[in-house]
Amino acid sequence: MKYTKLYQFGKFAAVGFLNTAIDFGILNFLIYITGAASGFSFVLFKAASFAIANINSYIWNRYWVFSSERKEIGKEYLQFLAISLVSVAINVGSSSLVVNIIGAKFGLSPALWANVGAATGSAASLLWNFIGYKFIVFK
Repeated sequence: MKYTKLYQFGKFAAVGFLNTAIDFGILNFLIYITGAASGFSFVLFKAASFAIANINSYIWNRYWVFSSERKEIGKEYLQFLAISLVSVAINVGSSSLVVNIIGAKFGLSPALWANVGAATGSAASLLWNFIGYKFIVFK
């Protein structure tokens, strides 16, 4: 039983890494094509990249991590979306705090510091997501 939960968390973490790669890839693409790595543009870019990664997250978590067999997919997705919206606030809020309030440190460029902010946001929302998805959405 203990290993089953650990295995499930391992799969969740693997999906999380994939989602993070998607999130960072889109974020950095938007920064690259616009040259904007801070301010309101960063907030918009971060929200967009997170939203796209979140759609990927639902699919992988539903079918692979938690093996949901619920018939009410609409209700399940609304629960997933509710947990995810709180996660968006945690993710975008904490990453924006690092980027826009704390600002670039240690001689890092604004674009590299944007990635530090994005990593902070991902870490901050990881635990919230696992608990919410496991015990509310895919119970």
